[in-house]
Amino acid sequence: MSNKKTSVKAPSVLSDFKEITKMRLSLSVVFSSIAGYLLGVETVDFKILILLALGGYFMVGASNAFNQIIEKDLDALMERTKYRPIPAGRMSVTSAFVIASVFTLLGIIILYSINKQTAMFGAISIFLYTCVYTPLKTKTPISVFVGAIPGAIPFMLGWVAATDNFGIEPGTLFALQFFWQFPHFWAIGWFLFKDYEKAGFFMLPTGKQDKGTAVQVIMYSIWTLLVSIIPVFGFTGRLQLSIVSAIIVFALGLWMLYYAIRLFKLMTEKAARQLMLVSVSYISLMQIVYVIDKFIR
Repeated sequence: MSNKKTSVKAPSVLSDFKEITKMRLSLSVVFSSIAGYLLGVETVDFKILILLALGGYFMVGASNAFNQIIEKDLDALMERTKYRPIPAGRMSVTSAFVIASVFTLLGIIILYSINKQTAMFGAISIFLYTCVYTPLKTKTPISVFVGAIPGAIPFMLGWVAATDNFGIEPGTLFALQFFWQFPHFWAIGWFLFKDYEKAGFFMLPTGKQDKGTAVQVIMYSIWTLLVSIIPVFGFTGRLQLSIVSAIIVFALGLWMLYYAIRLFKLMTEKAARQLMLVSVSYISLMQIVYVIDKFIR
């Protein structure tokens, strides 16, 4: 009987740990930083690559854990989040705080071992996400602009880890992931609008599922598309893109833009959910094209 209890409890502790650190989201962020590293590096150093992946994971995991501590009462009000470890009572705030603090320390130490700038940007992203973005979510839609800054750091962080230099190249990578986040987050804010409303979160730019929000989704999709092809023109230093890859990246941007326009036309939660799924595929595919282009050029 006792064996049975253990076997039931073990996965639940593991799944709670995965949820408090949002493992899937954290891994997608790690993917972005690895892509940035591969773009910036002359020869791949697998030790630094592993340190970057670990440090990045700890930083995002820490941000997510702090976020869930701060929002525990609001999470309890929403269908999507009420079964998270803290509001559901499976994890104490103290346990979550210990995880978040240990993850922060490990993340900063590991990133510092790569170089100082990487650790600095990692620390900035935790601070902005936890201390600025999270409290602003219940106050103003501007929170999405603030949240887009830490969200755009990982792609750039990889380049800085590779080169110990912040210039036009990581700036371009930052801009690309920064603009992409608006259609992505507003799509989520649209199809979870009623759930967010219960907790008093203001995620959409106009505060409503209206044409004004849909137009902004289209505008930021266009900005993302334009920034994504800038490296083909040759003025972003070592960050370059061949014409063939630029055409592929442009086509991917049009694919996301199509779903943004479709949201404007249909104004449905289903269309918003489809745009969110396409935006997730877009960012990963775009990063893969950039990396492959560098290594076959």
